[in-house]
Amino acid sequence: MAVDSVLSSPLGPPACEKDAKALQFIEEMTRNADAVQQRVLDEILTRNSQTEYLKRFKLDGVTDRETFKFIIPVVTYEDLQPEIQRIANGDRSPILSAHPISEFLTSSGTSAGERKLMPTIKEELDRRQLLYSLLMPVMNLYVPGLDKGKGLYFLFIKSETKTPGGLLARPVLTSYYKSEHFKSRPHDPYNVYTSPNETILCSDSFQSMYTQMLCGLYEREQVLRLGAVFASGLVRAIRFLQLHWEQLAHDIRTGTLNPQITNPSVCERMGKIMKSNEELADFVANECCKENWEGIITRIWPKTKYLDVIVTGAMAQYIPTLDYYSGGLPKACTMYAASECYFGLNLNPMCKPSEVSYTIMPNMGYFEFLPHDPTSSTTSSPTNLVDLVDVEVGKEYELVITTYAGLYRYRVGDILRVTGFHNSAPQFHFVRRKNVLLSIDSDKTDEAELQRAVENASKLLREFNTSVVEYTSYADTKTIPGHYVIYWELLMKDLNNSPSDEVLNQCCLAMEESLNTVYRQGRVACNSIGPLEIRLVKNGTFEELMDYAISRGASINQYKVPRCVNFAPILELLDSRVMSRHFSPSLPQWTPERRR
Repeated sequence: MAVDSVLSSPLGPPACEKDAKALQFIEEMTRNADAVQQRVLDEILTRNSQTEYLKRFKLDGVTDRETFKFIIPVVTYEDLQPEIQRIANGDRSPILSAHPISEFLTSSGTSAGERKLMPTIKEELDRRQLLYSLLMPVMNLYVPGLDKGKGLYFLFIKSETKTPGGLLARPVLTSYYKSEHFKSRPHDPYNVYTSPNETILCSDSFQSMYTQMLCGLYEREQVLRLGAVFASGLVRAIRFLQLHWEQLAHDIRTGTLNPQITNPSVCERMGKIMKSNEELADFVANECCKENWEGIITRIWPKTKYLDVIVTGAMAQYIPTLDYYSGGLPKACTMYAASECYFGLNLNPMCKPSEVSYTIMPNMGYFEFLPHDPTSSTTSSPTNLVDLVDVEVGKEYELVITTYAGLYRYRVGDILRVTGFHNSAPQFHFVRRKNVLLSIDSDKTDEAELQRAVENASKLLREFNTSVVEYTSYADTKTIPGHYVIYWELLMKDLNNSPSDEVLNQCCLAMEESLNTVYRQGRVACNSIGPLEIRLVKNGTFEELMDYAISRGASINQYKVPRCVNFAPILELLDSRVMSRHFSPSLPQWTPERRR
């Protein structure tokens, strides 16, 4: 029942007093966005005034925006790598932040194949927790009764390492799930999960997925929402059910746990949950044995009101699959965040995926925006950055951030389009990651990396006097898990000595070995990416591709072979010319240890 209108919010009537305070906070932050931004910048520059980085540019304690923008350069990760490496190696002096760097958060791979290391400080957990605390109060405005059931969320931790200097390096969500903020979170009737902490914090991805699915099946009548971080994760969970339902049904029927589950804390916790339930086991078996899995989510979890997954950017490719499995349930994208900083939330979470816009919360960091022209190959000058409240509706920008943890005017690489404003805070649609060609899960492969992988793989063809004439690619998400498909057109100078299927399979593996550690972790440890595939096409295929592009208005003088394609007619043309298909015969090398 909504609280008194005294506590009402312009966003809508809150579900409870706690929600009312959260909605009021959103209103205050967004009404005063520019003042909040100035305060944030002042706090960051004041506390970090004696850091080596800011002293290098002789900012001398000045905190006004104009001086800051005039003196401090716009930078990329590569610019900061020497400082970050010193911290990673054990230098504890105030290099970037006056507060001690507590750990590194790892984000997508660099051109050297390693994950980026993003410095963070302990208080950032409070800031992230604050943004999390705003999500359900907003969702409760759109979906009533979420306190009457539970959420089935497939949440996982990933491997962590230590830098040479002894600091932890791990993904941002692993950091959060392993923190006391998550493990000791107070009970909230609007935010109860079916998965016990022990199952989420199990580092073995199979054991974690299996027991989370088992708990979700036991509580199928309580589940009101299903979720994972990315759409790919939820699709993978349904595929997991498809592969393992017989064993899961057996466990439910007998009240005993699959012997493959060996983690002591998981076994102890599941021992308190497991009980024999023949009726439920029969139900699971009867539903899952059917060939048709359309609507399987609502068949097994009939009270599900929505899916909570990110379906923007590269994840949009999973929307048809989720629609198939869920019978078209709404898909809620609730927040926008990255390893570098948490940015904002979706104030209309039940909108269509194509209409998702995130409202930037101005208290999370200091935000600037580099104008981006989608029709131009040149980048705007870093001197033309725009403040948060000064962006223009309809225009695209690259996000630039300054954080409490010591990133100053850092280019995140996200391209955003302004869709409107909530009060004085802009709302953005995520367009894409800059320069990213291929992505299946959390992996990001750019054109330079793909080119290098093709070059390395093609070395195996030299002894056959064969070379790669042209290539393109796409991320195939029709398979579960999804996988990279690379189309090759070959020039064979000696048809009597052409490369064998085995050699071409090894080319697939060579490409995988050349891709970044995030990709290889997805292949080896997370099982979130399937074996890379090379499809050989007939000679002349890429000329046909050019002819098709020119027939649609492309300039013959400016035409370049696209290194990634997703337009259905082009894929159909390529697939109609395929002569043979080849897959990586084994897993690429990957280890959780960082390269020194």
